[in-house]
Amino acid sequence: MANDSNQFSYFKVHSEYSICEGAIKIDDLAKTCKEYKIKSVGLCDSFNLCGALEFAEKLSKSGSHPIIGTQINFKFGNDIGKIPLFATTEKGYKNLIKLSSKSYLENDDISEPHCTFSDLKNLHEDLIILTGGHFDFFGKLFKLNKVNHVSEILLDLKKVFKERIYIELQRHKEPGEKAFENFLIDLSSTIQLPLIASQEVYYLKKDMFEAHDALICIGEKAFVDDKKRKKYSNEHYFKDSDNLKKLFDDLPEALENNYNFPLRFNFKPKKSLPILPSIKTKHESLEDELFLQAKNGLENRFKSFNSNKTENREIYEKRLTHELNIIKKMNYAGYFLIVSDYIRWAKQNKIPVGPGRGSGAGSLVAYSLDITDLDPLEFDLIFERFLNPDRISMPDFDIDFCEEKRDLVFKYLKSKYLNGVAHIITFGKLKARMALRDVGRVLGLPYGHVDKICKMIPFDPSRPLTLQESIDREPRFKNEIRLNKKVEKLIELSLKLEGINRNMATHAAGVVIAGEALSEQVPLYKDNTSNLILPSTQFNMHSSEDAGLVKFDILGLKTLTVISKTLKMLSQKDIKLDISKINLQDENVFKLLSTGETTGLFQVESTGVRESLRQMKPNKFEDIIALVALYRPGPMNNIPIYNDCKNGLKKPDYIHPSLEKILKPTYGIIIYQEQVMQIAQTLAGFTAGEADILRKAMGKKKRAELEKQKERFINGAVKKGIQKDLANFIFQKITPFAEYGFNKSHAAAYALIAYQTAFLKTYYKEDFIAATMSTELNSTSKLREFVEELKRLKIEVVRPCINNCFAEFKADKNKIFYALSAIKNVGFEAISNIVEERKKNGRFNSIIDFIKRVKPKDVNKLQLEGLVKAGAFDSLDENRAKLFHSIPKIILSIKNIYEEKISNQSNLFGDTEDNSNKIFEFENKVMWTKKEILSEEFTSLGFYISDHPLNEYKDLFSQLKIKSYKDFIEGNENESLVAGTIMSIQEKKSSKGTPFSIIKFSDNSGEYEIFLFSELLISNRDRLKESNSFILTLQKDKFSENSISPRINVRKVLDLSELINKSYKKVSIELKDNYNLEDLKSILKEEGETQINILVKDKNKTLAFQLERTRKFDFNIFNDIKSKQYVKKISF
Repeated sequence: MANDSNQFSYFKVHSEYSICEGAIKIDDLAKTCKEYKIKSVGLCDSFNLCGALEFAEKLSKSGSHPIIGTQINFKFGNDIGKIPLFATTEKGYKNLIKLSSKSYLENDDISEPHCTFSDLKNLHEDLIILTGGHFDFFGKLFKLNKVNHVSEILLDLKKVFKERIYIELQRHKEPGEKAFENFLIDLSSTIQLPLIASQEVYYLKKDMFEAHDALICIGEKAFVDDKKRKKYSNEHYFKDSDNLKKLFDDLPEALENNYNFPLRFNFKPKKSLPILPSIKTKHESLEDELFLQAKNGLENRFKSFNSNKTENREIYEKRLTHELNIIKKMNYAGYFLIVSDYIRWAKQNKIPVGPGRGSGAGSLVAYSLDITDLDPLEFDLIFERFLNPDRISMPDFDIDFCEEKRDLVFKYLKSKYLNGVAHIITFGKLKARMALRDVGRVLGLPYGHVDKICKMIPFDPSRPLTLQESIDREPRFKNEIRLNKKVEKLIELSLKLEGINRNMATHAAGVVIAGEALSEQVPLYKDNTSNLILPSTQFNMHSSEDAGLVKFDILGLKTLTVISKTLKMLSQKDIKLDISKINLQDENVFKLLSTGETTGLFQVESTGVRESLRQMKPNKFEDIIALVALYRPGPMNNIPIYNDCKNGLKKPDYIHPSLEKILKPTYGIIIYQEQVMQIAQTLAGFTAGEADILRKAMGKKKRAELEKQKERFINGAVKKGIQKDLANFIFQKITPFAEYGFNKSHAAAYALIAYQTAFLKTYYKEDFIAATMSTELNSTSKLREFVEELKRLKIEVVRPCINNCFAEFKADKNKIFYALSAIKNVGFEAISNIVEERKKNGRFNSIIDFIKRVKPKDVNKLQLEGLVKAGAFDSLDENRAKLFHSIPKIILSIKNIYEEKISNQSNLFGDTEDNSNKIFEFENKVMWTKKEILSEEFTSLGFYISDHPLNEYKDLFSQLKIKSYKDFIEGNENESLVAGTIMSIQEKKSSKGTPFSIIKFSDNSGEYEIFLFSELLISNRDRLKESNSFILTLQKDKFSENSISPRINVRKVLDLSELINKSYKKVSIELKDNYNLEDLKSILKEEGETQINILVKDKNKTLAFQLERTRKFDFNIFNDIKSKQYVKKISF
């Protein structure tokens, strides 16, 4: 690109924050500007300023001067369209922020976000306005032949903006553009407004055109082939300056104004220090208020302390003063007071709050202010891990609230801080699968085909693969591309669009509080289609922090809802339990944990943790803290060492005698970051703040900083009498541990919640599991897991019943009533209303009684289908097929009866059951077979509840020596045939790129998980579907070093239907004395491939007869013969 004084100015660049319009990532733009030495570049995203701060920072570093603008919708009469605005100063930037925020916040729920021209005139100062392109506001008016409105509005704006208004000319070779240009040039002469040339840039390179076109279609919900859709030309790329100058060389005035445009700007948004809202207090300073509240709070805590703790009053008071002095020094008193205020409000209003989360749980001030409920001195937690004078970025409190009631906290914040509080925006991106789905849709490819291609990308949130990585690893992609040109285009466009912002969303937990100044610091956004209480910042988390906003994490933790529901259920049974006062050293709780049967327990229910618990045999609360900290990639390798030392199989290595006190609780293993800090303090004389810097340096593995810290550590250790070589050895020894060290404050807080759930499961298992299942109403896999757990615990699951069950799961002694709202397509509110009707007016006596009593708004086709399939009406009518096919008539009757009641007409059908039955004729359908019942049950529940499909083949399995998985595991055989029905399947890729799948099978003894690797997976992939049944040839591998269970390998996979339908070479049928050969002959009449032997007893002899011709013998014939009373045994 040209590097002269008259460089074309690119002030109309659209980044990816122009959702489904711009396709430029700011990082890529910065690289391009640096490469081509672009002097200035302007951001002009449509409808937001989301990228303003990021753009300003990154473009400045690339050597380009950033110009901040945006396009905002304005309304005139019934017409709405975009107008570009640019901020020349900080004052202008604040006006831009206000206008952008107004367009979202002061609007109705129907219109597009917009401002009025009155708003624009009120906030015009230091803003430059352009007329935009032919798709924008003035272009729309021109196309509607409202040219008088155009000149009228521009003359009005000219009075306000004076020399800060331009008529913008664009040349992208688009239909209608030339006519609009001619009109604008004439208008410029008439109303004396200057012309300016511009290039609207949506993507960087010309070869991005097709992908950008698809992106526009994604946003417009249109097809690429739709001729009536909005379509841009292929000229919207970052063109060379010389080409653009040549393009506009017939308009010297427009070019001159373009060259001079950047000279009007001497401002860019900058980072800001943290800003907290002003808080009204009884005292002159926030520090005084904090000191008073903290000291009073500690006094209140002392009232509940046992005698051991109260004897250490002086230690607590000294620690409190120490923390308060650091908080004062760092001007963080306001932050503590704000958090304490909304947590205390939540607790006063019976909203469950977690005991703590993150490093904040290490603060005694936080404990005294009721922010946390974990005594940091009891668990040896360090305040400086949270806050110390050497910290670069300020910490924040992550607070867990009951998920169900978290919105009440947001409402409280809204009432207290009014417009000074907001959520933080997030952006949904076109990740690999989403890109394929969206592009496939706009290209018009069949959904099923696109879905099949999408599923070639392994779903693994912990290690997501890009589309290119998936293509490189999965041969099926290359095959699809080779066979179908459309798929080739799909892949090509998806690769170009992958990673671009797709939509705006809201950070579920992040909240910023900045008082009334919030709308001046950052632009705000509100999605009027959502029911969110608070608006969101237009800046993402990173930019919000750069803008000086302090983040408060108000998280929703489902487990707190579970605990709350359990306690509520218990209180209804007159059992009063204060979960905060339970004994943390309860023997029975540790017995439960040691079994590894931890389904439903917080943080400890995964397969790996269960195994670790069985080996660990925890007997103290500190063991749970350690496990929470250790069970992560890296440190989990230390779990066997911890367990061996704990169980006396190994001797702990304390590295140095002076470290024994620090490392004894964890058997010589450095598990916690706090231990690293304590070691540095004890051994090398570090202050707590310095120790935190060392901990960070070790964790982040920054070599330069680590070498500096190493020197400081060794010198400090030498001063304390430790030899230099030994100090160096100790440093090297602790560094690997420190890399993976976990925050003990967080581990202790989460271990407490884990322990609380274990306590509830130990003593109130029915209520706890019912409460847990009620928080998982939409998670089939979780519910299935709990049903299996209930079977193991021998707790009866009362099957779905319209007369016995409720909207949620309910517990009784040794039984749980299945929740009706857990049936697929059954809405919680609707079924709650039906249950309420039953409670109020008694059980439903019949289907007709049900029809007469429910309201139309509480039933629909999908809901009734779900209830019928799940057997919820079996108590009223066992013929599910009849009810299922009569649903349209049932719905119509409910509607008619309800309308008659409303119109106060007499009941045409009378009140008696006999007359009621004449409402309509039910569809006359034969009852579903057992197989059909189970199949429909699976579709409505996601698993089998009345029976298991494999039970039908029990006798056949017995003959063929096919075992249950449980019998195979517990037996001595190394290899066996095992039957299983697929409940769920998840395909992944190994680190080497080979595919494997994790399949959950079930049989009549329970569920089990099998790993299927590449060759077997690829050869059986098309058959491996949920609810399909298979016969697996399983083989036990040797026990691994750290496992108490053998590894299971799959040698062969056989579809159950193949086994059922296959012909057997030889079958022996043993008959009793009362045999009926004529009857047997009629069953075995068809010729086939099976040799039939018939055995009969004659006195003391067994006579064997072989049929002359081979006969047909399959599963159905097996069942038919087996059912005969005269048949003693069938052998294969």
